[in-house]
Amino acid sequence: MMKSKIICLLFLMISGMSLAQSKKMYIYLGNEYFSKLDYANAVEQYKLALSDSVSRSTMTYPYEIQVTNQKLSKSKVEVDTSLKVTMEEYLHHHIAWCYFRLHDYPNAEKHLKNTVEEKAYPHDSYFLAQSYMNNSKYDEAISQFEDYIRSPQADDELLHAAQVAMTGCYLAKEEIEKTREISVKMADTAVFNRGTANFATMYFDKDQKLMFTSARTGGVILNEKQQSEYLCDLYWVSLNEDSTWSAPTNFGRPLNSAQNDGAGSFNNNNVIFYTRWSEEKKTEQNIYLARMMDMKFFEAYKLDSSVNYPGYKSIQPYVSMDGRTLYFSSNRPGGLGGMDIWKIAIDSAGNTHGQPENLGSLINSDQDEVTPFFHEVSSTLFFSSNGHGSIGGLDIFKSHYDRETEAFSVPSNLGMPINSSRDDAYMMWDSRLSKGFFSSDREPCNGGSCYDIYEVVNEPIHIYLSGYSYNKETEEILPNVKLTFKDVRGVFPPYNIVTDSNGYYERELNYGVELFIKGQKINYFADATSVNTNSITQTTSITRDFYLKPIPQEEIEIEGIEYDFNSDKLRPASQAVLDKLFDFLELNNNIIVEINSHTDARGKDAYNLDLSQRRAKSCVDYLVSKGIDPSRLIPKGYGETQPNQLYGPDKKPVLDAEGNPVLLVESYINTFKVKAEREVLHQKNRRTSFKVINQ
Repeated sequence: MMKSKIICLLFLMISGMSLAQSKKMYIYLGNEYFSKLDYANAVEQYKLALSDSVSRSTMTYPYEIQVTNQKLSKSKVEVDTSLKVTMEEYLHHHIAWCYFRLHDYPNAEKHLKNTVEEKAYPHDSYFLAQSYMNNSKYDEAISQFEDYIRSPQADDELLHAAQVAMTGCYLAKEEIEKTREISVKMADTAVFNRGTANFATMYFDKDQKLMFTSARTGGVILNEKQQSEYLCDLYWVSLNEDSTWSAPTNFGRPLNSAQNDGAGSFNNNNVIFYTRWSEEKKTEQNIYLARMMDMKFFEAYKLDSSVNYPGYKSIQPYVSMDGRTLYFSSNRPGGLGGMDIWKIAIDSAGNTHGQPENLGSLINSDQDEVTPFFHEVSSTLFFSSNGHGSIGGLDIFKSHYDRETEAFSVPSNLGMPINSSRDDAYMMWDSRLSKGFFSSDREPCNGGSCYDIYEVVNEPIHIYLSGYSYNKETEEILPNVKLTFKDVRGVFPPYNIVTDSNGYYERELNYGVELFIKGQKINYFADATSVNTNSITQTTSITRDFYLKPIPQEEIEIEGIEYDFNSDKLRPASQAVLDKLFDFLELNNNIIVEINSHTDARGKDAYNLDLSQRRAKSCVDYLVSKGIDPSRLIPKGYGETQPNQLYGPDKKPVLDAEGNPVLLVESYINTFKVKAEREVLHQKNRRTSFKVINQ
């Protein structure tokens, strides 16, 4: 009897030792997969260890495996290496991390709840909040973010990230309440969404072909051990006459390799840039270039270190419409943290020139900015980010680029339904911003995260123009001003509207037009403005006011007109001044003017009268040569018969003791003893001016 008890005890001990050894083996294998970023296999090993009931209460160091990929841009989280946790907590933590990296947020949430409750891993509180957010549980996420922010153990960088993310949660709650006319649907599953991953649509051969990335059966593989449904390749489709897309065609070798290839962009000159993943080093991703002829490709090659900085990722290339700029995403040194968007100059053959330029702090944050797409017509950069207050995961943002100042505007979130609580990226639009494609993992799938391609039809863009008309001198409302709208490109004829009795007008404009608008009214000089709606990407209200100056009764001097001595020949400086008068007369095309010329009092009266007439005619002849209708111009020489008035520094007439304007007659000029002073006053009489005589 005693012997049988001893045997049973020994059996139990051996069994326990065997189970303990199997647990260690599961954890060892899990750690090996984890260190290689193979989270799918790692999580299976950790789950086996967790299901083993032996030694769950065994204490272990919680940071036995260093978790380094936490999207922290500047430093690693400091940890208490003396702290111990139970083996169960340890496993929950690593299982949660695997699911988080696999974007399987429901399972990540389930396991993070265990570690957060036990408080062994203080920063798991932040990632639990992120999981809530990615699972569209915005109230729970806000509460959890607040708990982390209040925590004395909060890391500075994660603290900032939590504050940004919490703002995104509030934005998401607002977005849910909004109603938009944007239509989003999953693209045709028979064409685009087959296999395990589909993403990164991009126009190829203008808008008649699309290229995209897909992992599906029938892809390029090296041997039978590889499974093409888990390897990304580049495919293309063409637009049919019935507006459907053709069956996808794999670009084949040598563009596609037996590795992961995708996220491509065409330079419209037989060159494709794309990303290639390394199978040996999962953290290594580089941009490749492939040249083609008649859809046949030469061997692709990796771009040099100006783009592919050794040891860092460079991915998701996009080539501008003119083929001169390559945009890409990289976590290379010199950035602001995480993945940043960069650009570099390229030539028509795809060769890079100079060094890449970071797009700066308005676009890039301390987290990730990826998948750039520059919409040429609207001059707008579309990209994805989790660092600008997203509503969950990566969100798609847009930023207008001002070509004059060479600066981007503050990015704005595209909102729902384009963005979701999951990752949304690879946005691209047609030329009119009416239809587009993007990629998202919002739909559940096996493995936790699968990108699908979505089609989007944009909501109608309404552009409203309004304003008032004013008297420029009094700044009072000026009613009944005629506004003439002229299409700069000449696509449609000019049209007119009139401001109402309150000087107000309003008009809805079309997208993609450039207008010159002129305001006119009898007895007033015109005013003008321009409006360009090419860069407008959302419903917008524009204000343009018009200020019309009353036409004076007296003549208006044209300053800067000069002639050769005793000659009617215009000097080059005079022509430049008359060019400005030409623009003025073009704007005020309803007025008839008299071009006047005057001389000083020296010389014979008849000679001065003839000289001034010839000078006035020289001005008229020049303006007619520029295109002004001669019937609108009357040359008139006055010689010395109309001396100028004397004006003070304030440009107001100087008055004599009786309140009359002081005229620059010869007797007055001769009262000045200094010759240089007399010459200045004689010059004031030698003037050219114009006067409105009819409308």
